[in-house]
Amino acid sequence: MNDYDLLVVGSANADLVIGVERRPAPGETVLGSDLAVHPGGKGANQAVAAARLGARTALLARVGDDAHGRLLLESQRAAGVDTGGVLVGGAPTGVALITVDPSGDNSIVVSPGANARLTPEDVRAAGDLLAGAGVVSAQLEIPLETVAEVVRARAAGARFVLNPSPPAPLPPDVLAACDPLVVNEHEARFVLGDAAGHGPEDWARALLALGPRSVVVTLGAEGALVAEGGTGASAVRVPSPRVDAVDTTGAGDAFTAALAWRLSLGEDLATAAAFAVRVGAAAVTREGAQASFPTAEEVSAL
Repeated sequence: MNDYDLLVVGSANADLVIGVERRPAPGETVLGSDLAVHPGGKGANQAVAAARLGARTALLARVGDDAHGRLLLESQRAAGVDTGGVLVGGAPTGVALITVDPSGDNSIVVSPGANARLTPEDVRAAGDLLAGAGVVSAQLEIPLETVAEVVRARAAGARFVLNPSPPAPLPPDVLAACDPLVVNEHEARFVLGDAAGHGPEDWARALLALGPRSVVVTLGAEGALVAEGGTGASAVRVPSPRVDAVDTTGAGDAFTAALAWRLSLGEDLATAAAFAVRVGAAAVTREGAQASFPTAEEVSAL
């Protein structure tokens, strides 16, 4: 039995959030709400989301020796995440500047800070964490070379889940390890370029042709589409329950964390995605990222 259902290797940011009536056009200034500071970052978000659902979760990340770093560590520990792999120092904690409009849509600018100092050497030094995880999840708010080292260093048989956000060109060995590659429309179009096609089914087929073992395309309020490689494989739509969205910040991270956890329990991809879309739907009904993530009981009640 593995020590952890899920090891998340990724970013930890302080989210600085301002509500706006509309996002500013180039050169324009708009007034917003009071500033709110929340623990965030795609890696830290995934770890909290999984732990809150009941997954045995560890986080490998780097934060600064500052107030934002302490906020992030406190949030992880409160959720039940093993923070033994969280390194401290080297640069200020990463920060995400987020504007949220009345529909719940957001725009985000990230200053990586300490996240950019999470190195392949840090991954190699965390061998015990990697050896004890059944599923390893990563994103691209840390250096790509570090993500590539995660692929090489993970335990034999450990499943690798990647959300390439923010999108960047992916080397063949990283693509080949993804099971699944989790993308939204923007990320799918970036990875595929001119080969993107005209819809999620086209994107999934084209992405599989690049080498991943499986692909999940998230579709917001419409749910998700899952596709696996192999002879006779086909894409399957997974619908989402209808909810009133308040803030979409972190919803994709909650989805990916839930998906990765359920895969660690042995569920097939479509079944895991059906649970994950419910988690993502629950997350958008509250403000903030980590503060919005539901427990398993709250997902069942949705």
